[in-house]
Amino acid sequence: MITTSAFDRARDDLARTIATLPQGARVRLAKPTTNLFRFRSPHTGPTIDARPFSRVLSVDGLNCTAEVGGMTAYEDLVDATLAKGLMPLVVPQLKTITLGGAVAGVGIESTSFKHGLPHESVLEAEIITGDGNVVVATPDGPNADLYHGLPNSYGTLGYAVRLKIELQPVKRFVRLEHRRFDEAKRLIDEVLDVDPSVDFLDGVAFEPGDYSLTFGTFTDQAPGGTSDYTGDRMYYRSIMERSTDHLSVRDYIWRWDTDWFWCSRAFGLQNPTVRRLWPDKYKRSDVYRRLIGLDERTGFSRRLDAMRRRPATEKIIQDVEIPADRVPEFLDFLDEQTGQRPVWLCPFRARDGRTTWPLFPLDPAQTYVNVGFWGTAPLPRGAGDGFHNRAIEAKVAQLGGAKSLYSTAYYDPDMFHELYGGDTYRELKDRYDPERKLGDLYDKVVRAR
Repeated sequence: MITTSAFDRARDDLARTIATLPQGARVRLAKPTTNLFRFRSPHTGPTIDARPFSRVLSVDGLNCTAEVGGMTAYEDLVDATLAKGLMPLVVPQLKTITLGGAVAGVGIESTSFKHGLPHESVLEAEIITGDGNVVVATPDGPNADLYHGLPNSYGTLGYAVRLKIELQPVKRFVRLEHRRFDEAKRLIDEVLDVDPSVDFLDGVAFEPGDYSLTFGTFTDQAPGGTSDYTGDRMYYRSIMERSTDHLSVRDYIWRWDTDWFWCSRAFGLQNPTVRRLWPDKYKRSDVYRRLIGLDERTGFSRRLDAMRRRPATEKIIQDVEIPADRVPEFLDFLDEQTGQRPVWLCPFRARDGRTTWPLFPLDPAQTYVNVGFWGTAPLPRGAGDGFHNRAIEAKVAQLGGAKSLYSTAYYDPDMFHELYGGDTYRELKDRYDPERKLGDLYDKVVRAR
């Protein structure tokens, strides 16, 4: 942990640095890892050193809260809170996602059907804005507009250097029950009628007619011991093989990270021989993301496909939020459009059913399902890159959903403005970053600038 005085000095130094930058300087955050799939050109302007804000400042076991540097990875945050028998209300599925990234970029996980999204458990945010001011944003304070506008702003309104968040008590283990369904509608019916005693809820659409929903509950008992999916065994396959299971709380939280859901197969890691040779410490999402970034920079796989005369493909790495009752329709569309399976299903709803977040304007009274699909799809003859992704964007909008903006986006400016709170965004930009030092949201997430 970093001392309060050292943190304050680093925060004030950063604020002064931003305040003295020239208009339009375009600051960018310097981080050792990323979970974004928007591959931008190299940045030549000023960068923000994330290290001083990458620590847990304090954990209050009595009041179930923590004060955390905004650039702290959830892996470090979880270790600090579990040591006191607590965890954040929502922990996104990959270890190197940062708390500030999950708030400003919108995160989700299997507690989201009960606790909403990570930004909904933020009690207070200390933010350095584009004009070099340090402001404290709370739900009902003088900067409440920034508090509510921070989610889905991707650092273009300010950098949250300190966040005070709610925590929840944990037990030693999580008991899992995997239920199988032959129709997506039956799975959705279960989602809409889930027992309130359930602590965790997510699912997988393996194939048309093969769906699974996993119900998790805290427990202090693990009859028969716990499973370990950090070595030779893979969590997602266990869902197909077992009806019940037990994991330690930490292993449950990171159950998807070891194999990046099921995407480790792209590196041959699901071949038993390759898996035995691949050190366990490198079975991590950030390692796989670095390999993807290297391939993107070198174009190796594209050249290899061309040499083998394989048809052109398009990367489709997306998470979309669909109203729960429209999920079967969306899955049918996705099967026809791309044929991508498995698909992750993560239900969520707003915590209080009233609060709205203007840059991520979903209906707070509606239950949604995050549908995650990550891979490639063949392009029809003559079709260019963006063919599938544009069709997906159009379908999501038609169904009244939204799309997470961590990956490629193709919206035109007017559609983006309509879907993601354009009027409110401009007002916030004028107030908190009038000289546009932090860049523009559309430029960042669509034009990848």
